[in-house]
Parts: sequence; structure tokens; C-alpha cells
Amino acid sequence: MDLKDLIVTPIYFSLILFVAFVLRPYFTTETTRKYFIPALSARLVAAILLGLLYQYYYNGGDTYNFHTRGSEIIADVFWENPISGLKLLFSNGNNIKGLYYATSEIPFYRDSSSFMIIRIAAVFDLITFSTYSATALFFALFSFSGLWVLYNVFIYYFPRQTNLLAYSVLFVPSVIFWGSGILKDTITLGALGWLVFGIHQVFFLRNGVFRNSLIILISSWLIFQIKIYLLLAIIPAIMIWFFLRQISSIRNIVLRSLVAPVLLIIGILAAYYSAINVTRDDPRYSVDALAKTARTTAYDIAFWTGRSAGSTYDLGEMDGTFVGLLRLAPKGVLVSLFRPFPWEIRNALMAFLSIESFLILLLTIYVLIRAGGIRFFRSLSNPVIFFCMVFSLVFAFAVGVSTYNFGSLARYKIPLIPFYLSMLVMILDYSKSDRNIGDAQATE
Repeated sequence: MDLKDLIVTPIYFSLILFVAFVLRPYFTTETTRKYFIPALSARLVAAILLGLLYQYYYNGGDTYNFHTRGSEIIADVFWENPISGLKLLFSNGNNIKGLYYATSEIPFYRDSSSFMIIRIAAVFDLITFSTYSATALFFALFSFSGLWVLYNVFIYYFPRQTNLLAYSVLFVPSVIFWGSGILKDTITLGALGWLVFGIHQVFFLRNGVFRNSLIILISSWLIFQIKIYLLLAIIPAIMIWFFLRQISSIRNIVLRSLVAPVLLIIGILAAYYSAINVTRDDPRYSVDALAKTARTTAYDIAFWTGRSAGSTYDLGEMDGTFVGLLRLAPKGVLVSLFRPFPWEIRNALMAFLSIESFLILLLTIYVLIRAGGIRFFRSLSNPVIFFCMVFSLVFAFAVGVSTYNFGSLARYKIPLIPFYLSMLVMILDYSKSDRNIGDAQATE
């Protein structure tokens, strides 16, 4: 960050908030309006703070390389020669005649997922004069938009929980902070929210089929390009959500009991084969190579990231087999949701992560006790609740066993947190409704 940030960023910060105030009536209701500006503002501020953290605490890092050694170079080439700039912007890591001087300065040029972030940032750099913090504001805006539409999907089914769902989706500190800068996580988080929104609109509500189908395609493409393993977690959850919804729509209890097992098996098989086809052409995430990829990624992150800070963790030996990976599933879920424990804190950032994780653990225990065993399992019959649970646990397992570093895990796990916390809120609401029905029947 330099003097340019102090001049350009306040202008765009004010402009984004002004437009948000103007558009707020079109995207909110009387009950959700109060959350719109605070949730957006928190992300805009976090985008700036994250840049300062990487510059003055980490002395570099991914977000620095994505911009200073990535998008800024593309923007400079574009202003010198728009044709060359467009070639660089739409390249796929291939050699471009006459542009070696530029591509050789971009460390992530041949890393397709990282270069996608660079290309997105470069587009915003063209209107922000390559100002890091101003470009980061647009990343934060996209992340906010995805979470806002996700929030609206959840309150559609649980309208009595607009307050608690707002805190679960929009105001979790780690999600705000790590999901607001020039990072892969920011784009995939926003795209994930838009994907769920598009699926809900097209397949469940039949609203704006063409427009929302485009939203599904674009958001899926972004996730596929940046973090394909996120699709491995969300697609099965969506497929199961869809089939459970079909089952719950059958009013005849006898017919439902006969059809439910068949539809559920079809849903599970459809989810499995959909996930396989998504990663079929990617040698890293095919079913055969998934365990080896997880092992390599975990050990690489543990070795190269945070060793001096003492933030690595170990779930046990990974033998590179899928069965061996599944044995670590409980530990993977545990570390993603509830660790680091207080006695594992080694630095300030781990302390904040530990506090948040401990609060999530307390909330989980409270919900389990409050709902009770029978009502808890009954709540899982709700398609939305089951959808959130499947995605949360599958993704928690995936990032938990493939990270082995608490600092990196804080970033990687943010997509699951809004779904997991929202699931807990929904279970409370569902169990309360179930309890009220039982009390009413008891008094008859």
C-alpha cells in the first residue's frame, strides 16, 4: 500500500456505500434492511485491514503476489498496449510472443487457479488505477453479495430467525476477515452463495430460469477454476437437498414411506456420479488420486507454512489411500470446527481463531442439549437442515485432513462456517416448533 491507496480507496469506499444505500430497498425487506449496510461495511473495512496485515505482519504473501506481482503487471501492459493486455488477460498460462518480459514477472502465471484471481483483480485494477486496497473493496463487495443472497435463501425457509441467521451468515469475524481481501477464498465464498441462490431459484422456486441458470453456470465455473474441491462438497449436498425436497413434498404418508428409500438411493448415487464427473479430467481430484492429493497438500502446507509460528497440527499418518483418509474423518471434522483448543495457542492469530472455535463448540453443545436427541434427529428430516449438515461436515473433513496448519485452515474453512452455524439455528427453530406441536397435542 502507498499514497495512491490513501487517495483512491476512500473515493471508492464512499461510492460503494452510496450505491448500496440507493439499491438497498430493492434487495432487502423491512426485517433484513438493518443488516445490509453494516454487513457490507464490515467487509469493506476487513478488505483494507487484511491488506495491512499481509504487508506489515507477513511481509508479503498470496494477496501481495496476486496484486503487486500479478494484476498490476497486466494492467500496466494493458495501458501500454490494450491488445497485448487483452492477450495477457485471457491467456491460459501459455507463452505469448513479445510478452515474456511481463509473464516472467508473474509467479503464478502457470498456476491456473491463482492466475484466475490475478485476472479478476486486473479487471478491477483498470478502474482503480492499480490501487491494491481499492481493488480489494470490489473483492469484498462480491463476497458480500454472495453471502447476502445465501442469507435470503435461508430466511425463506426460516423467516422467524432473521436475526440469528444474519449473525451466522453475515457477521462471523473470521468469515468477514478472511473472505474480504484479494484471495481465492473471497471469490469462491461469494460464488458459493450465488450458486446456492441460483439452484434455489431455478429448481425449487422456478423463478427467472434463464437469468438464474446463468448465475449457476458462472458461479460453478468460478469455483471450478479456483477451488474445484469445493464443488466436490457442495454438489452432493445440493443433490441430496433436491431429492429430500421431492420426498417431503409427498403428502401421503404411506406413499412417502414407500418412495423415500428409492429416491434417497437415487439421490446419493446421483450425487456420487456428479462429483466424479466434475473432477474426472483433473488428475489431482479424481477419486483414485484424492487421498494422495490430500496427503501431499497437507504435508506441503505443514512444512512450508507457519513452522516458525508453531501453528502446524497433526491428525496422524496419512497412507495415501481413500480408506486411510476416511479413518481421519472424525479428526478432520473436529479440527475444522473446534480447534485450536486454548492450550494449542502459539500466536495472536491462533488466539482469535481459538476463541471463535470455542464459541462454536459451546453453541453446538447448547443446541444438542436444547433440541434433545429425538428432536435433533427429527430436524434432519428437513431438507435445508440436512443440506447444510452434509456440506458442512464433508467440507470440514476435506479441509481438516488436507491442511495441517491452523493459519491456513482459518482461511480454507470459511465456506463451511455460515452453513454450519445456520444449521444450528435451524435445528433450534425446528425443534422449538416440534416441541410446541407436541405440547399442543398433549393438552388436547
